[in-house]
Amino acid sequence: MKNKGYHYAVIVLLMVYLLLPLLATLLFALAKDWQATILPSGWTLEWFAGMLQDARFMESLGRSLLVCTLSVLLSIIIMVPTIYIVTVYMPKLEKLLYALVLLPYALPGVVMAVGLIRIYSGGPVPITGTLWILIGAYFVIILPYMYQGIRNALRTVNARELTNAAELLGATRAQAFKLVVLPNILPGIMVSVLLSFSILFGEFVLANLLVGGRYETVQIYLYKRLSESGHLSSAVAIAYFGFVLVLSGLLLRLGKWVLRTPDIR
Repeated sequence: MKNKGYHYAVIVLLMVYLLLPLLATLLFALAKDWQATILPSGWTLEWFAGMLQDARFMESLGRSLLVCTLSVLLSIIIMVPTIYIVTVYMPKLEKLLYALVLLPYALPGVVMAVGLIRIYSGGPVPITGTLWILIGAYFVIILPYMYQGIRNALRTVNARELTNAAELLGATRAQAFKLVVLPNILPGIMVSVLLSFSILFGEFVLANLLVGGRYETVQIYLYKRLSESGHLSSAVAIAYFGFVLVLSGLLLRLGKWVLRTPDIR
């Protein structure tokens, strides 16, 4: 019982530590005036109303959602079959693939951004300052998270044995992957997608350096608003957090729905 109480105390302290800044931000976003008192002297929703009435906020939110979605979809399309093929048919290349996907860990965002700007600011592919360079950069930085989740899912279901069994029963390689392996690793893919999307939606360094105001995402919008109004920027931060929370819940529900949906053929 003592150990159980200790564990509960640690969890409570951790939750207070994590949620207290968020609560203070919410109070400041709802405060009409908060200077010399412990709590705000008045409450208002005008900061949230002003945020929602600002066309720039909705546009920047849509841009962030678009670039994150496209980056994650591109990663799924490329990484899922690549990791599967290497794991099942080319196991000798696993170490090489593992080393490649870990490279983003060794490259700070500033270094990566400077290199991309030098390469793509001119020449045959001048895409600096556009949506496309941001998608490419985001694809690279989520490689480790996508790889780990998908690779662990393939190990858990023993993809090699599943594939061999499916092929022994007459399935082609494509059918074995699509009908047998893929449905079993969907939970791992959903976890990777959720983690990657959350990381991208909060990324600021690459977005600011690669596109800046030319493709204003919600992170850049929030950064600019910080110097204009603390109340308004707090409202944007709360809305930003709430949007990520709702989107994460929808992705989790979508994953459960996909797993429950019967496969009709």
